[in-house]
Amino acid sequence: MSRNLRTALIFGGFISLIGAAFYPIYFRPLMQLEEYKKEQAINRAGIVQEDVQPPGLKVWSDPFGQK
Repeated sequence: MSRNLRTALIFGGFISLIGAAFYPIYFRPLMQLEEYKKEQAINRAGIVQEDVQPPGLKVWSDPFGQK
């Protein structure tokens, strides 16, 4: 195996690994907004934002809402 091919395979494997790690973290919630919003509603149930948020910082907002 040539040195260039081996380097390309290692680099390509690394990029693939990064892509596989980012898919469930970033891309999946963007593609399935309704499911993500339902999960967040369940996760944040019973949390009072003002009690958790440090003073002087902006209160949480919907990251997918209109700006």
